[in-house]
Amino acid sequence: DSHVASVSAPRRAAPMSSTDFYVRYYVGHKGKFGHEFLEFEFRPDGRLRYANNSNYKNDTMIRKEAYVNEAVLNELKRIIEESEIAREDDKQWPEPNRDGRQEFEIVLGNTHISFATAKIGSLLDVQESKDPEGLRVFYYLVQDLKCLVFSLIGLHFRIKPI
Repeated sequence: DSHVASVSAPRRAAPMSSTDFYVRYYVGHKGKFGHEFLEFEFRPDGRLRYANNSNYKNDTMIRKEAYVNEAVLNELKRIIEESEIAREDDKQWPEPNRDGRQEFEIVLGNTHISFATAKIGSLLDVQESKDPEGLRVFYYLVQDLKCLVFSLIGLHFRIKPI
């Protein structure tokens, strides 16, 4: 059950020459409600996969899948490139712990990077870390990508038209 979400191309985004492109983000923990997590990935063919699992109040897993067009992928690449996340290193970031973990993986052309860190509760956690500058870049990039994904999923699977 696949759908195509279409968003108009941003004015200043130039087409990217890179064909290798992949993004995956995961945040989750195992607690009294089982394995609760949020995960999304973008594949080079435009496939967006989204999963959100919470057993709180007997909630069930939400899985959504859609295809986005080249303009959306180009905007995603632009957001990632402009964040300069590829310059960062997670060595000084908090290790994943019993409170949870975040994983972020990007393939962009010849660049392949993976990050793993603890869940970040707020900017205070970022400021008190050993690498506040790098973790801040990660924190805001994740916020931006979550907003983009929630917007795409929300628009695409809206039950009632506006």
